[in-house]
Amino acid sequence: MAISTRERNLLLLLAAVGVVFLGSYLLPAIGAWSEGRGQRIEALRVALDQEQRLIENSARWAADRAGAELRETEMQLSIFSGDTIPLIEAAIQQDLSRYARESGLTVNSTRLAERLETEGWLLISQEMSFRTNDANRTVAFLARLAASMPRLRVTDFSLSRSRTQYTGAITVVGFARR
Repeated sequence: MAISTRERNLLLLLAAVGVVFLGSYLLPAIGAWSEGRGQRIEALRVALDQEQRLIENSARWAADRAGAELRETEMQLSIFSGDTIPLIEAAIQQDLSRYARESGLTVNSTRLAERLETEGWLLISQEMSFRTNDANRTVAFLARLAASMPRLRVTDFSLSRSRTQYTGAITVVGFARR
């Protein structure tokens, strides 16, 4: 069957309209797909960078956590414990007197402990007066307090010298958690 010129022109026109029609829909679709693909690739790159930073930071976070756990353990060792406040006060007074005796100081007196409680923490302040013939014993006593566990912190200290001896007073605080 032969195609006439008119039919051939109509078919060419139809083909041209079809190409334009397909081009008007197909090219934007290809462009949108390409753009979406680019956005997905960029999103994957960003996610990959985030994952890489998380991996790099995980070692630092593990070290920070280990450090925090160590500080928590040290803090637990540096605070006093007891079932009641009078028992904690007695432990602080006993430690203070023992450190003084071990350093060669003579304890003159100890006052009643004062306490302050806030937000689950208990601060106990203990005052003691002492005497000694050798000032170096006082230095040894302060060194023992600095190394004490549970920790006793010096808040006030005085030392005076008479002819034959040194007299002093010290106030220390200890902490406990309720």
